[in-house]
Amino acid sequence: MAAVTWFAVLQYAGHGFAGWQRQATARTVQGEVEAALAQLAGARVVVHAAGRTDAGVHALGQVVSFRLGRPWEEADLVRALNAMLPGDIWVVRAGPARRGFHARKHATSRCYRYVVGCDAGARSPFRRPFEWALGRALDPAALQASADCVRGTHDFRGLSTVGQAKPHYRCTLDVAEWRARARGEGFIFLVEADRFLHRMVRFLVGIAVEVALGRRPIDDIRRLLQSTDNRDASPPAPPEGLYLVGARYPESHLGGDLDLCSSFSTPRI
Repeated sequence: MAAVTWFAVLQYAGHGFAGWQRQATARTVQGEVEAALAQLAGARVVVHAAGRTDAGVHALGQVVSFRLGRPWEEADLVRALNAMLPGDIWVVRAGPARRGFHARKHATSRCYRYVVGCDAGARSPFRRPFEWALGRALDPAALQASADCVRGTHDFRGLSTVGQAKPHYRCTLDVAEWRARARGEGFIFLVEADRFLHRMVRFLVGIAVEVALGRRPIDDIRRLLQSTDNRDASPPAPPEGLYLVGARYPESHLGGDLDLCSSFSTPRI
């Protein structure tokens, strides 16, 4: 029987992992998911993800793809995986995809959320692991001005960690917006783009916060969008506040609707 291509949507708390990507000597999300699937399949199963999240970064809608040789009912596969995975990973749903579907290569965009805590309560043990516990007031107009600067198509080498050479460093941000949280708790940065460079969202948040604290002028962001390196960038924001919300795909690739970014504009924290 021919192997079936599957997709699954995962949630995980990132602080227990050295990131998504499999590593020989560290605990990773990919390693845990592949280990669970190997037990179900009786053989190695390679899993591809929509986005390779870094150590400490969370996911609300990480899309993955893999192939299984034996048939499964969708509900049974979800139930079996959740029974075998550790408590900091959860499979929300799974289903068959078009043969050859690849969670990373076929994504048309990805959306992220970054949470900043501005009140004293951000340091609570129930909030601190899941947001940047800044504990200081920010200028909302300055935050939004920073988002307005980066929306659209730009070269983001000055606002990312650039490692291996790429054909180009342009990304198109269709969404870049700051929103106030309830009860004065802080702000949420929403961003969606066709692609992201390494740590790009965290660099965007880091300099936006510096501008909103009055430590840097808004023109510094415009200047960094013209830069070929990140030597003048502000330090990236910490990973605890970053969430991969989801990815968008052509409907034909998944045999149905999977719009994980549909709730993107109404964040629930």
